[in-house]
Amino acid sequence: MRFVYVMDPMDRVLPDKDTTFAFQRAAQARGHESLHCEVRDLFVKNGDVFARVRQLTVSNTPPHAVFGASEEVRLADVEAVFIRKDPPFDQAYLYATLILERARGRTVIMNDPRGLRDANEKLYALHFAKHMPRTTVTSSEEQIFAFAREVGGRAVIKPLDGAGGSGVMMLTPDDKNARAIVQVVTADGSKLAMVQEFLPAVEKGDKRVLLLDGEVLGAINRIPRGDDFRSNIHVGGSVEAYQLTPAERAMVADITPRLKQDGLVFVGLDVIGGKLTEVNVTSPTGIQQLSQHENRDVAEDVIKWVERAANDYRPSLKSIPAT
Repeated sequence: MRFVYVMDPMDRVLPDKDTTFAFQRAAQARGHESLHCEVRDLFVKNGDVFARVRQLTVSNTPPHAVFGASEEVRLADVEAVFIRKDPPFDQAYLYATLILERARGRTVIMNDPRGLRDANEKLYALHFAKHMPRTTVTSSEEQIFAFAREVGGRAVIKPLDGAGGSGVMMLTPDDKNARAIVQVVTADGSKLAMVQEFLPAVEKGDKRVLLLDGEVLGAINRIPRGDDFRSNIHVGGSVEAYQLTPAERAMVADITPRLKQDGLVFVGLDVIGGKLTEVNVTSPTGIQQLSQHENRDVAEDVIKWVERAANDYRPSLKSIPAT
């Protein structure tokens, strides 16, 4: 099979940590061809969506990525398209999802471009508000501080377009920088921000629960460094194995029907102290860390799912013009 990866340049990829690299490696081991492109390589011709791609071979040892021939492919002619462009979800990303609509329903696309547009990773969690910590979304400095007082003084503020812990900061009543923090995150009241009650359980870890088509692939616990309350791997959080509690599994079961409805196949839920804080859909990470603790290549499960999904598409579908 041929898989197209719409992603960042390969020189930004960390071979021992990156989830997309793990997908490519697992697909290659199963005999599939990886085709790499960036968002700028997508184009539309005669109403159909194409990509300028380069053949890609990956390796655990340097050089980790070797490119082969370049070609133009119609996305409806490949078996799957992995949308793995890292955040932020900016204008270029938005346009990419609109262009990828032209291949929707004609090949496997993970995740669905419509689902990606609808699922801002902070705001989408509000569909499941009963599972979240107390939360407000506002651009008002006074509303933010009123909320912080309401939840006991300590709160966490997040930009709506951030990722990997970027821009996530704590508000405390005795911090003279608190107003400056709010002004920076909200761009002086011109941008919405999410503010959540601080969960002391974060000191014991922030769970990343990886889901594949509504089923739990596994979970890891990310523990913050001693000098930071954020536990993201990108900012130095350490990782340990984790087994979901029955209550957490019940929460996941409550969430997954909506994810499947929106075509969100590969998803990472962030859970602190049994509370859902974010739903990661653009380019969820953590599969290599999970594989290390599971002592097996969990990425292979994803590739096998894609193989089955691709086989479910009738060949005649690929000749139907985009509508």
